[in-house]
Amino acid sequence: MRPISVAPVDRRTLGGWLEGPGGGVPDTTQDYKGQRLGLPADGTGAVAGVGRRLAAITVDWFAAVFISRLLFPGVDYATQSSSIVVLATFAVVVIVLTWLSGASLGQRLLGIQVVRLGANPRPGLVTAVVRTLLLSLVIPAVIFDRDLRGLHDKAAGTVVLRAR
Repeated sequence: MRPISVAPVDRRTLGGWLEGPGGGVPDTTQDYKGQRLGLPADGTGAVAGVGRRLAAITVDWFAAVFISRLLFPGVDYATQSSSIVVLATFAVVVIVLTWLSGASLGQRLLGIQVVRLGANPRPGLVTAVVRTLLLSLVIPAVIFDRDLRGLHDKAAGTVVLRAR
């Protein structure tokens, strides 16, 4: 009986489930993130980097903690229920600010904004709600494509761009 020869299988062969086949292979169809979306390579209107996004969400989280402690002083912040209060505060604040101004507090401070792809770039209320609720689940935000669009951005039809 002859041994069966199997070619080695790695990530480049299989690709990523989000990207499809070839997901692990360097993208030669675009020179920079956002090119497929028709965005500039750098400067205003370019795809915002991961560092700015992480810093912005950190600012937003600390703002939510501060606001929740002001609004709900009777909550024991050593319990698990306090996490729900802070998360709900975070979601409401981010939804309202994204809907009204296109950026949360942290995003505004770090010079980034949320923009809808398509004819009307301003995110509406439904867009802000869908995006923020998925962002609050964390997992959709950390799974992103070649243009740094997380699952929450893909579901909402948005992209985070540099505002300055």
